[in-house]
Amino acid sequence: MKIKKADQVKVILGKDKGRVGVVEKIYPKSHKLLVKGINMYKKHVKKSESFPKGGIVEINRPMLDNKVMLVCPNCKEKTRVGYTLDSKQQKQRLCRKCHKVIK
Repeated sequence: MKIKKADQVKVILGKDKGRVGVVEKIYPKSHKLLVKGINMYKKHVKKSESFPKGGIVEINRPMLDNKVMLVCPNCKEKTRVGYTLDSKQQKQRLCRKCHKVIK
């Protein structure tokens, strides 16, 4: 996957289209990622020790990675990701718009 944990992403499809968030967790086998504050759903919870009142709780659900695009930290635009090799022959991510390395 070209998106990593702690990257800033912008949603391009779905109910949260246009919103920006930070990636919390990645699920590479299912091509999903968990973005903080995006794709929130409500869940009914019974009374228990962890939820003494019970009721309705908002939870964050993972979303498909093809519904988001990376926001370049240099040019602040949503962009595709390319790769380049540095002097030590290690692969680095590259912004396709401003052609700078993404860390």
